[in-house]
Amino acid sequence: MGEAGEEPVVDLRLDRAHSARIYDYFLGGRTNFAADREAARRILSVFPAAGVACRMNRAFMHRAVGHLAREGLTQFLDIGTGIPTSPNLHEIVQGIRPAARIVYTDNDPIVLAHAAALLRGRPEGRTAYVQADIAVPGSVLAAPELHATLDLRHPVALTLNALLHFIPDDGRDRAHAVVEGLKAALPGGSALVITHGTSDFSPLAMGRVTDIYARAGTPLQLRSAAEFHRFFDGWELLEPGVTLAHRWRPGRPGDPGLPTAAEAACYAAIARKP
Repeated sequence: MGEAGEEPVVDLRLDRAHSARIYDYFLGGRTNFAADREAARRILSVFPAAGVACRMNRAFMHRAVGHLAREGLTQFLDIGTGIPTSPNLHEIVQGIRPAARIVYTDNDPIVLAHAAALLRGRPEGRTAYVQADIAVPGSVLAAPELHATLDLRHPVALTLNALLHFIPDDGRDRAHAVVEGLKAALPGGSALVITHGTSDFSPLAMGRVTDIYARAGTPLQLRSAAEFHRFFDGWELLEPGVTLAHRWRPGRPGDPGLPTAAEAACYAAIARKP
């Protein structure tokens, strides 16, 4: 603890690889350190398309929230925000709906250290940051910052991008329970956006990636198409339904430069609540 009145010092453990900083490295960001870059190089040695997969996931997020904003949604709750990388969700959404309101949520002190970058939205709208743990959905839903920014009586777009594969089930189906708790709190007309890593197309390589994350202290549970589909139970999937991230309404269908299924290794979908 610091002196009276001072904020406590947060140990960011820069000597250990961290999933958010590894992701930042793959996106070409600058908030990563030697341990993160070394872990990223090990991942690339067993899965050379890792950077491509991360960029395809990010591009899907841009298309997804842009689509929902054009469809009229003006409230967004982004859980598992990660390190800010421009253009971020609020930049995409408020570029279409300047008065949109966005709440970012993460439990990571690394993200908290960069949260100011998440709050630079359009003056017509509003952005807020909540430090909370998705493993306890109530801590997210009860946050005063959330209720000061979003009105949960009206539709909300809930985005869970590249997050749920970091919630291992441990025999209790935890990830699906978390998502069901969040879905239940949202009114009709809300949207659910999820991306999730999978080993369906390259089990050997992705098994090795899982081992690398485990050695870095981050459990990783990749899920099958059927397991991914269950996250949307009771909601209406938008076309084309569950697919790979780069195949969800791509800007240039049939582009020969798009990755293979094994290279993308990430499912994506959007659903609306009836």
